[in-house]
Amino acid sequence: MIKKIMRQIQEEPLDSLSSSVRKQAMEILTQLSHTQPTLGMRERSELVNVCVHSVFSLPSVQAMQEKDEAKAETIQTLYHQTLEALQTLLKALFIEDPTPAGLKSILEALGPWMNSGKAHERARAVNTNVSVLNHMLLTLPFFMPLGFPALGLLLGRLILRIGDPDEEIGCEALDGIIILYTTLELQKRARDKEETNKKELYESNKHFLGPYNPVSPCQNILRVIEEFGDFLGPQQIKDLLLAALEGLKGSSEAPGKDSREMMQLASEVMLSSVLEWYCHRALEVIPEIMQGIYMQLSHIQEPRARQVALLPVSLLASSFMTEVVVALLMCPLPLNSNGAEMWRQLILCKPSCDVRDLLDLLLGSLKEKPITKEGRASIVPLAAASGLCELLSINSCMGRVRRIYPQLLLALLIQVHYHIGLNLPGCVAPPKDTKKGAQPSPFVPVRWVVKVVKTLLLRMGCSYETTFLEDQGGWELMEQVESHHRGVALLARAMVQYSCQELCRILYLLIPLLERGDEKHRITATAFFVELLQMEQVRRIPEEYSLGRMAEGLSHHDPIMKVLSIRGLVILARRSEKTAKVKALLPSMVKGLKNMDGMLVVEAVHNLKAVFKGRDQKLMDSAVYVEMLQILLPHFSDAREDVRSSCINLYGKVVQKLRAPRTEAMEEQLVSTLVPLLLTMQEGNSKVNTHRDSAFIFLSQSLEYAKNSRASLRKCSVMFIGSLVPCMESIMTEDRLNEVKAALDNLRHDPEASVCIYAAQVQDHILASCWQNSWLPHGNSWVCYSATTHRWSPSCENLPTSHQRRSWIMQALGSWKMSLKK
Repeated sequence: MIKKIMRQIQEEPLDSLSSSVRKQAMEILTQLSHTQPTLGMRERSELVNVCVHSVFSLPSVQAMQEKDEAKAETIQTLYHQTLEALQTLLKALFIEDPTPAGLKSILEALGPWMNSGKAHERARAVNTNVSVLNHMLLTLPFFMPLGFPALGLLLGRLILRIGDPDEEIGCEALDGIIILYTTLELQKRARDKEETNKKELYESNKHFLGPYNPVSPCQNILRVIEEFGDFLGPQQIKDLLLAALEGLKGSSEAPGKDSREMMQLASEVMLSSVLEWYCHRALEVIPEIMQGIYMQLSHIQEPRARQVALLPVSLLASSFMTEVVVALLMCPLPLNSNGAEMWRQLILCKPSCDVRDLLDLLLGSLKEKPITKEGRASIVPLAAASGLCELLSINSCMGRVRRIYPQLLLALLIQVHYHIGLNLPGCVAPPKDTKKGAQPSPFVPVRWVVKVVKTLLLRMGCSYETTFLEDQGGWELMEQVESHHRGVALLARAMVQYSCQELCRILYLLIPLLERGDEKHRITATAFFVELLQMEQVRRIPEEYSLGRMAEGLSHHDPIMKVLSIRGLVILARRSEKTAKVKALLPSMVKGLKNMDGMLVVEAVHNLKAVFKGRDQKLMDSAVYVEMLQILLPHFSDAREDVRSSCINLYGKVVQKLRAPRTEAMEEQLVSTLVPLLLTMQEGNSKVNTHRDSAFIFLSQSLEYAKNSRASLRKCSVMFIGSLVPCMESIMTEDRLNEVKAALDNLRHDPEASVCIYAAQVQDHILASCWQNSWLPHGNSWVCYSATTHRWSPSCENLPTSHQRRSWIMQALGSWKMSLKK
C-alpha cells in the first residue's frame, strides 16, 4: 500500500499545487507509520526522498499565485498545509525509529536542498530541518550513546545558511543551530546525570550564542564555530569542511553577484576558522578531507569559489605537510586539472609549505619501487612524478629544485625503467584529452614518467639535450625494456656533449648509487655513469671506482651490464694512461659476449672496434680476433635483419685486422664462415632481381673465379653460379646465358673431380630451371652431345637420357678420366 501511495505522490505535477492529493497522501502515510511494521532503512529513505522532492520542487508560493491569481489565497493555504503534512510525516518517521540511523535517514534527504540556488527551496529545507530538530528536542528524552549522527554535516549546512542572502533563512538557520546546541548540552548533562529544564536551557543558549546579525552574519558564524568546539571531533571537523565545500557548488547558480559573494564569504570564514582553531583535530582525517576536496572541485567552476575550496590544502599543509602530501599522492592518475591545482596550491597560496621539505618528500617517494614486496602495484612513485611536474611549472620553486636536481633526475630515470610495461589499474587518459566521441586512450605510465623527465630537463635549461634525444629517438629507446639503457646513455652523452653544468654533481652522486637497489636500478645508474667517464673530472676519481668497477662488470650475470662495462672500458682506453690496462682486458671483454643476444653483441662490438684500432697489436691478438669471429658467426642467422647485416659487416672488419702468420684456428674459422655467408647472400635473392647491375657484377665475378687456379674457389664459384642464374630469369640475356654455358662446359673437364661433378649438376639444374620457368632464350644452344635437336620438356624426368642428371655426371667423370690419361 505504501508503494501505491508513493507512486500517487510522484504522479502529482511539480509545477503547480492545484489539489490536496499530496497532503492527503502524506497524512495517510503518517497514520500508517503508527500501525504498520517499522520500515527498513532503504524503504524509509526512499519514502522520505519521494515526499521531500514532491513538495520542495514546487515553485515558490508567489509564483504559483501569480500563475493563478483567482486561487491565490487557496494556494497559499494549501501549500502551508502540504508542508505541514510533510513535516508531520517526518516527525512520525523519527518517532518510529528514534535512533541515530533513523534521524540520519531523514536529515540526509534535506541536505542537498539546503544548498539550492533557489531561495524558496533553501527556505523549505531549513524550515523542515529546524522543525524535525525542535520536535526531537521537545518531545523525547533524547540520548544517543554513539553521539549525534552526522553532526558535522548538519551543523555545517546550517552555519552556511546563516550567511544566506535571505535574512529569514539566516535567522531560522541560527535558531536550528541553537536547538542543536541545546540537544548536545542535554546529552552531555545526561551522561553526567544532571537534571535540566529543556526550555530554560534553550533560552539560555539562545542568549549565549547571540542574536542573528543580518548586517554581519559572519560574526554569528565565528561565534557558533567557537562555541561548538567541545562537540567537534575529527569526523565532525571533516564533515564541517565538506559541508562548506557543498555550499560552494551551488554558489554559481545563486542569483546575483552579491549573493554569490556572500555565500563564498560564508564558506571561507567557516573553512578558515575551523582549521585555525581545530586544525590539530583534523590530522587523522586528512586523507578523507583531501579526497572530498578533489571530488567537490569537479562541481565548482567559478574561479573565486575554487580558490575558497582549495584553502584547506594550504592551511593543513602548513602544519601537516607530510600527511597532506601522502594524501595527494592518492589522487587518481593521470592528474586532471583538479588534482594539478591541489598540488600547486601547496606553493602558490599562503600559508604555503616549505618547498625544500616538499621536494624532499617527493624525492623520497620517487625512490620507492612501484611494485611492493607483496606484488601489488603502487601508484606512489608515479603520483610523486606527477606532483613534481606540477611544481616545476612554478617559477618560485626552481631554486629549490636545482638543489636536488641530480637526485631528482636519476630517481626519475630509474622510475622510467621500473614503469616499462607496467599497467596501473584505473589509470586512463582524462576525457578532456580525447576528441569528442572518441574513447579515452589507455594511460601508459612509462610515457608519463618520460614526460616528467623532459619537463625537468627543460626547466633546468637542458633544451639542447632534450632536442638531441628527440632527434635521435632517445625517448622511445628509453621506454623499451631492451633498449632503456641506450636511451639513458644517449641522454648522458648529450649532457656531456653540451657541457651540462650539473654533471660533476651527478658524477659524484652516481658512484655510491651503482651498488644500490635491484637490477633495474643498477642498469640505469651504470648506463648514465659510463658516459660520464668521458669527463676530465674522472681523473680525480680513484681507479677502483672507474676502471676497477668496469672490469668487475665484465663478469656480471646480466648481459646488459657486461655491454655497459665494455662501453666504459672503451671510453677509458682513450686516455693514454689507461690504454694498456684496458687492452689487457680485451680477452675478457670478448669472452663476455658469448651466448649474448645479437643486438647486445652488435652494440658491444661497435664499441670494441675502437680498441682494435692501432698498429701496435701483437701476434697474440690473433686469438682474440678469432674468438670475436666465433662470437659473430652464429648471429648471421638472427631473425632481425639489422642484427644480421651488422654482424656480417663487423665480421668483415675484424677479418681485415688479421695478420700473418695464419694459424690453424684462424683458417678453420674462416672456412666455417664460407657457407653461412653464401647462404646469407642467397637469402636476399628477391632483392638481387631488383638490382640488375649488381646481379651481373656478381655473375661476372663468379665466372672469373671459375678460372682460378685454386680448385676450392672454382668449386665455390660453380655452386654460387648454380644458385644465382635461376634467380635472374627476368633479366638474363642470351649472350650471358651462353657465357655461363661455356664456362660450365669447360669446368666439366676440370682436373679436379669434384669440380666436374658440381659443374655437371649445376648445368643440369640451370637447364631444368630454364625450361620449368619457360625463360630459355629461343635458339639457345644449351644442348650437349647428341641431344641437339630434340624438343625439351619442363619436367626433369622427361628430359632425354643424355640430359638426365645421372648421364651428365657420368659423362663429366668420363671426361675427367680422359683428361688424366693425356
